[in-house]
Amino acid sequence: MFKKILIANRGEIACRVIKTARRMGIATVAVYSDADRDALHVEMADEAVLIGPAAAAESYLVANKIIAACKQTGAEAVHPGYGFLSERASFCEALEKEGIVFIGPKPKAIMAMGDKIESKKFANAAKVSTVPGYLGVIEDASHAEKIAAEIGYPVMIKASAGGGGKGMRIAWSEAEVRDGFDRARSEAKSSFGDDRVFIEKYVVEPRHIEIQVLADGHGNVVYLGERECSIQRRNQKVVEEAPSPFLDAETRAAMGEQSVALARAVDYQSAGTVEFIVDRDRSFYFLEMNTRLQVEHPVTELVTGIDLVEQMIRVAAGEKLPFTQSDIKLNGWAIESRLYAEDPYRTFLPSIGRLTRYRPPAEGKSGNTIVRNDTGVFEGAEISMYYDPMIAKLCTWAPTRLEAIEAMGEALDGFVVDGIEHNVPFLAALMKHPRWREGRLSTGFIAEEYPDGFAPMVPDAHQQATLAAVALSASLVEANRRERFADRLRGPSGATREDWTVRLGDSYVDARLVDGLVTIPFDMDIEIGGKISNVVTDWRPGDSVWRGKVAGQSVIAQIRPVLNGLRLDWQGISLKAKVLTPRHAALDKLMPVKLPPDTSKLLLCPMPGLVVSIAVVEGQEVKAGETLAVVEAMKMENVLRAERDLVVSKINAKPGESLAVDAVILEFA
Repeated sequence: MFKKILIANRGEIACRVIKTARRMGIATVAVYSDADRDALHVEMADEAVLIGPAAAAESYLVANKIIAACKQTGAEAVHPGYGFLSERASFCEALEKEGIVFIGPKPKAIMAMGDKIESKKFANAAKVSTVPGYLGVIEDASHAEKIAAEIGYPVMIKASAGGGGKGMRIAWSEAEVRDGFDRARSEAKSSFGDDRVFIEKYVVEPRHIEIQVLADGHGNVVYLGERECSIQRRNQKVVEEAPSPFLDAETRAAMGEQSVALARAVDYQSAGTVEFIVDRDRSFYFLEMNTRLQVEHPVTELVTGIDLVEQMIRVAAGEKLPFTQSDIKLNGWAIESRLYAEDPYRTFLPSIGRLTRYRPPAEGKSGNTIVRNDTGVFEGAEISMYYDPMIAKLCTWAPTRLEAIEAMGEALDGFVVDGIEHNVPFLAALMKHPRWREGRLSTGFIAEEYPDGFAPMVPDAHQQATLAAVALSASLVEANRRERFADRLRGPSGATREDWTVRLGDSYVDARLVDGLVTIPFDMDIEIGGKISNVVTDWRPGDSVWRGKVAGQSVIAQIRPVLNGLRLDWQGISLKAKVLTPRHAALDKLMPVKLPPDTSKLLLCPMPGLVVSIAVVEGQEVKAGETLAVVEAMKMENVLRAERDLVVSKINAKPGESLAVDAVILEFA
């Protein structure tokens, strides 16, 4: 077994590998860029080596720097994680030449399966069912338009190298092919250093289901069940689960056996994932094979009890798999939610900055459920514009799917992240979505259910009553604390008024205390909407999370102080609450509403990012839908388009310039 390994990655996956290596008694080496000097993976590793500037192309993507770090520290093997150099056959070969072991498949398998174009050709030759498409070199946008017309719309334009939704576009018309081809090729070049793309038929209402395979160097190959990855946004996975609520045992076995056959055909060694598109009739089509560890691997680990990172290390060290296919059993249900640094209320645009507060839910087993949080950040850490926007991967396990969903909902309600915008409200709302809970999924789920983007959830009457009870209890506990300050002229009375009005957003909810004495911990009966509910909590002023029961229902909500009130976050609902006397509430209703400033004649930068291009000139007339500018942030290019017919009067930014959020890019007449 290895004595020391180097992790050629950063963030949560580097931390994840370090944890397993530490358990196995293997020393670890981290590599880091200038932007990651204070990163968590650097702190966790036994040693750390600086490999260059913040830009990945000058640090994490430079193979020679990784090899130099191995030589400097005496690392015997390299675990690549995912992304960066994880699917570069040339990197694997360079390591082998230096006598360093690559913890992953051999170069032959990477070259055969790691490249999407070549993998499709290989799969076709092996008689594996594939989606119709064009696998040759696409010369330019005009060639792409011709190919798309022959295949039939809609089509998917994909980068040949890499993954994670980068360099991927869906085109529904000839006009979208040209723009999609240019954007996909540009993203592919900046993210993977390879601008080749291919085109295939886009299957409408598909499910994205993948099979985890594991193989050693002694001819043993097994599959570890499937993962449902259909909840995607912009072709990037958001929520995954294992097993799939759609597959039956027969389809699962057929997909697994085909995946094993494909792995054997390329003499695959290590962990790998075979991805399929599955239609409504459970017919499945090979998409690609990812010759690396997948982001969503924890859900497979939770339902099988197998540590995939450990097995990758053992296989790389020459060991045999300690189990056969008959030993693989799927136990319970696991769900993974990806927490991203993005604003769900502004079309999920990237958000960067410092984590002023970061309090994930407690990990471990509680009752029938397990909570796991794979993360690479900590309170005070900075989310950089240079890398992927992932903050953490929150996972829950339970005996059944609905129990796992409920556990995920509670874990998200208690996951406190401040300092940046994030998608926790969206994920929490998703856990309550009827279609998600029923398992009626497709890769178009988010676009279909949120066609106008995600907006703050509007509470129903029951949710309003619950939130009013939470806000009122917190206000009374805070008032009780103030009464007990030592320097107050009047001592504590222990009594309070009975009648209150709680403003929740723009709604007013009347409440009455059945018992006028406030106790700590709080335990009172409150009447809301004619119904009396017992409210119990041990919440204290300053706590970020309110935990307790309202009418016997377990409630976990986040509380943040704001001007003249509180902000409450619960089950995807986010609103401001004010606890008022009835008289103050009557006056509050008369207050004028302050209108936001008019920005209709400005193009504002929607996120901190780098200006890639400006597509207009001053004085130009543009039509609604035309491209105005392209801004890059967190490895994704965002096209800013005209919302209506306009005339450009002034350009305030230029390509290559870094902009803050809401910086003015263009002005219109």
